[in-house]
Amino acid sequence: MANVVLKVEGMTCGHCVSAVEKAVGNTGAVGKVDLAGKKVSVEFDESKVTLEAVKAAIEDQGYDVV
Repeated sequence: MANVVLKVEGMTCGHCVSAVEKAVGNTGAVGKVDLAGKKVSVEFDESKVTLEAVKAAIEDQGYDVV
């Protein structure tokens, strides 16, 4: 299992947290948002999910992974 922390811009509220965590979850990974820190901790199985897929899922929700 890989653990990565991504910096995500544009999250401002509880809806943002839900949207990002759900998007990450839909890839097969597990995401935990730190709204104040503008970060998402992601845990995923590298044999099943790519980091690029996780980033794309977050960006598809309208947030910027920096």
